[in-house]
Amino acid sequence: MKKAGKKPSSEFIHNLYNLLYDEFGTVETPLTYSQPHELAIAVILSAQCTDARVNEVTPELFKTFKSLESFANAELTDIEKKIFSTGFYHNKAKNIQGFARMLISKFGGVIPKTMEEAILLPGFGRKTANVVLSELYGISAGFVVDTHVKRLTKKIGLTEATDPVKIEREMMELIPKEYWRNLSLYLIFLGRKNCQARRTECSTCCLSKICPSYSVD
Repeated sequence: MKKAGKKPSSEFIHNLYNLLYDEFGTVETPLTYSQPHELAIAVILSAQCTDARVNEVTPELFKTFKSLESFANAELTDIEKKIFSTGFYHNKAKNIQGFARMLISKFGGVIPKTMEEAILLPGFGRKTANVVLSELYGISAGFVVDTHVKRLTKKIGLTEATDPVKIEREMMELIPKEYWRNLSLYLIFLGRKNCQARRTECSTCCLSKICPSYSVD
């Protein structure tokens, strides 16, 4: 078992990845979408909201607003009504409309392929940009850090940091680039399955043999 306080070895990282791969296999974003801008909007909605809830909301949302232009030209209150249950709906509606308008006016309706350009879009922080670039273009510009990743990277002993920006920077230095996309998703899935914020199921966790936070409940 890895000792806490030491920088994880490359062997530990590879074992971690392989155990998670064996558990979850080939993974993709759980958010449902059919057009690139729909993925971006779904990720914006996922802030402080579960993917399951977002997937309940987006079918009707995308049925009502069928194009970028319809989002850009909509009344904000009409968008708000459709996304109310995702929380923070005022800001999310503004971001969605701002995203649609800027994507049309500045980028010709095509989501840019660089982090520098993507984060210019309303509602796009590094997390959103990382998810969208990875899923749409296969571009690993960074390491996605959501609440699950933030919690698990510390529990597993990958970092002592608590700030998402610092965590991402450390993960990009520590983890091989080819692992970035999948490992982030693996940690998200593990956080939902075995290592929830309020309850852990260490005895059935695929990482029980290497996790420094393993405990017998």
